[in-house]
Amino acid sequence: MESPFKGKTGLRRLVNACMYSLAGLKAAYQHEDAFRQEVLLAVMMIPLAFVLEPGGVGRALMIGSVILVMIVELLNSAVEATVDRISLENHRLAKRAKDIGSAAVMLSLINLATVWGLVLIG
Repeated sequence: MESPFKGKTGLRRLVNACMYSLAGLKAAYQHEDAFRQEVLLAVMMIPLAFVLEPGGVGRALMIGSVILVMIVELLNSAVEATVDRISLENHRLAKRAKDIGSAAVMLSLINLATVWGLVLIG
């Protein structure tokens, strides 16, 4: 059975999608420590990308790498919430799913450091 919300179209669908997205950001901020830390990181680093004046492409790469970390963290948090919803017992597949999500976040942070380093070094 499909979701009853799938039938919405046009402007109503767009409004609903925006509201769900805002609710997701709010939930992540309220319930996920790592996401709050990454929001703080973004609040510091995005303005810094403008102050450092790396040029348009460099600035886009720097800001994009910060936003990518937040996107990956949101997806990781969604995986973790889903796994926890299914069962809180220790299971090798649940651990694997959570570890893979964590690895994705780590790679996005490595990407952030690499991009910023390369842009700033020139």
